[in-house]
Amino acid sequence: MDKNDPDYHMNEPKMEKDYSESVTALLPEVEQLASGGQIPQALEKLHALEKKTRSAGDLASTSQLLVRIVSVCGDSGSWTLLEQEVAAMAKKHGQLKQAIAKMVQSAMEYVDKTPDEQTRVELIEALRTVTEGKIHVEVERARLTRMRVAIYELKGQIKEACDTLQEVQVETYGSMDKREKTDFILEQMRLCLAKRDYIRLAIISHKINPKFFQTDGTEDLKLRFYELMIQYDLHEENYLEVCRHYKQVYETKGIKDDTDKWPAVLQNMVLYLVLSPYGNEQSDMLHRVQKEDHNLEKLELCAQLVKGFTTMELTRWPAVESIYGGEFRKTDVFSAQTEDGNKRWLALRDRVIEHNIRVIAKYYTRASTQRLTELLDLPSDDVERFLSKAVVDGTIYARIDRPAGVINFAKPSDSEEQLNGWASDVSKLLGLVEKTTHLIAKEEIVNKIARAI
Repeated sequence: MDKNDPDYHMNEPKMEKDYSESVTALLPEVEQLASGGQIPQALEKLHALEKKTRSAGDLASTSQLLVRIVSVCGDSGSWTLLEQEVAAMAKKHGQLKQAIAKMVQSAMEYVDKTPDEQTRVELIEALRTVTEGKIHVEVERARLTRMRVAIYELKGQIKEACDTLQEVQVETYGSMDKREKTDFILEQMRLCLAKRDYIRLAIISHKINPKFFQTDGTEDLKLRFYELMIQYDLHEENYLEVCRHYKQVYETKGIKDDTDKWPAVLQNMVLYLVLSPYGNEQSDMLHRVQKEDHNLEKLELCAQLVKGFTTMELTRWPAVESIYGGEFRKTDVFSAQTEDGNKRWLALRDRVIEHNIRVIAKYYTRASTQRLTELLDLPSDDVERFLSKAVVDGTIYARIDRPAGVINFAKPSDSEEQLNGWASDVSKLLGLVEKTTHLIAKEEIVNKIARAI
């Protein structure tokens, strides 16, 4: 193609040009104009050079000029102008993404320098508008959202704060540090708890993988996470989960090494474990705590309580109330001053009765209703209610004969089980006969030898 052809130069690749020297030369003049109060003139010169650097693809110079535009407006207190300039610069054709990010970061530094709350809110909202839908400034948008949420919360607008923070899905952000991401999700959980949105709280909690807390330097996040989960599961009355959360807190190095902290955590763990409905997992955890955790011995009342639930002996409720009531009723778990504390104290009574029913079912094949009312310290109607619940839960087998006033705990065996039992008995009988025959033969031989001598 001929060089004189106009299309020849149009097809030439655009060469990047370095404007660093031009920027260096311009900044003192801009500084002088800005200090003299000639803000429009200073911005005009910055705009002219910014257009050239942007067209040339000079990232460093463009970023420097955009940051300077922000500082000229911010230092002069021209907050409306600052918002307009940031919005205008971000919309420029061909604007470099990294330059926009640096401009937004620079503008964020002026949020705390605003003279009043209204101006602060307007600046934050303007920056959130600029960063909306842009991946290269997603982290900045998340941080701006937290600033806005903090203002909502300060004014007591918990619902607005919670809804605003939910808009940001930080779990999809690849550019955000994992610690900051976890901190952000924890803040979302905290606001959901404050709003009493327990369903959303449970959903958000699954965004955090507990294995992350095994990383060094995440102990504070771990404690925050499990504190929120404890409050959630207390609301749901899921005491076994509460116990698991306290176990995680208890096993945290900063807690276990602090003699002022671990006793309270271990006590709560034990109390909520005892409050949990009976099951294989609950029973296993109870025995493990008793056998493996030597710190339990230092909490005398807790150790006695665990022993009472792991020993197949009757534990009378009046005795439990007199031994543990004075101390445990002062704790947050069983506080006599709160409705939840009183409810959990009644739940402990139910667990004691259920334990006693399991003990009775183990040692009795049948018992009268009158006898059970004495053993369980309950009226007959309550005895039937607790027995029915235990049968439905599958922890015992029982059949109530109301006319006769008798409860049968022996489970009837079917024909196959009876045949197996008989076969086993016959096998044992034949084994005894064979052993007896052998001993008789042995004695006869010994006697013959003795006579021969």
